[in-house]
Amino acid sequence: MRGSLPLAALAVALCATAAAVRADEIRLKDGKKLYGVIVAYEDNMFKVKTDFGYVLVEKDKIASIVPSTPANETSKTDKTPIAKKDPGKETEPKAEPAVASSSEATAAATNASAKSAEKHEKPGPKITNTAVKPEVPAATKTNAVAPAITGNAAIPAPNATLAASAQPAAPKEPDPPAIREDIQGNLYTNYTHGFRMYKAPSWQLNDDARKSLPDAIVALGTLNQSTLLVIGKEQTKVALEPAAATVEKRLSEIYENYRRISQRKTVVGGQPAVEYHYRGMADGHDWSGTLVVISHGTDVFTVLGMTYADNDLIQIQENVISRSIASLDFSVH
Repeated sequence: MRGSLPLAALAVALCATAAAVRADEIRLKDGKKLYGVIVAYEDNMFKVKTDFGYVLVEKDKIASIVPSTPANETSKTDKTPIAKKDPGKETEPKAEPAVASSSEATAAATNASAKSAEKHEKPGPKITNTAVKPEVPAATKTNAVAPAITGNAAIPAPNATLAASAQPAAPKEPDPPAIREDIQGNLYTNYTHGFRMYKAPSWQLNDDARKSLPDAIVALGTLNQSTLLVIGKEQTKVALEPAAATVEKRLSEIYENYRRISQRKTVVGGQPAVEYHYRGMADGHDWSGTLVVISHGTDVFTVLGMTYADNDLIQIQENVISRSIASLDFSVH
């Protein structure tokens, strides 16, 4: 749009001075010439008024426009009018208009005046067989700034919004079933996953810890969370020892200065298990932990008990964690 503004301004200027111009010479790139007055410019087309009617010329087909001398400056001795040609017989003007004799000119003028009442300003033939570029005089040139073009601009599809809204929403994952559990004194029972164990009097259920850990089914511990015991459950086809090694590797990546204290095979609740004792830094505390991985059919239970190692009660809490793990019973139905 910006590039067409200078041409449009030039067309307006030509229309404003059309009354003082007899006929401009419009040179086409294919060598042809057209004589007439440019009266309008729209849609990249010049509307030229010629002796034969109105002609539309594409601007890309024009090689140059040569303005002619105004009619009031023509020689007074040259009174011979230009013979008009019948537009029905010839649609394109010749290179040079022929000069008629006096008798022919008089007859042509009479015929032209008789037909002037019937003439309608209809567009003439459209010249589109060659590219055109008008040659603008230096005085009328303007410095047009080309619009910036962003090549990588993303253009949304017309129906992108409709298509996006038409797509079905992803199915919402069902909420995990509510865990049926119960605490009677120092006994914790989990009916959903079929086990029970000892619970220390100072321990309470910690739902926030359970929900924040993957595959966790219960979390117990002290109110200040200096001691926690979390039990998780997942299905696996991997053998017990490789599964236990994978869990310990994940655990070692959490702690700073992780150190394995001991490792042994054992039996918990009548099920084969692998037990690790470790120490490590996390959250600014030195932790003492016990990891037990238990194989139970196609399921693997992971029991993780941990307590502050920099606390005077470390020995008591370690004993409480060991008692809880040893009390696990998977016979609940």
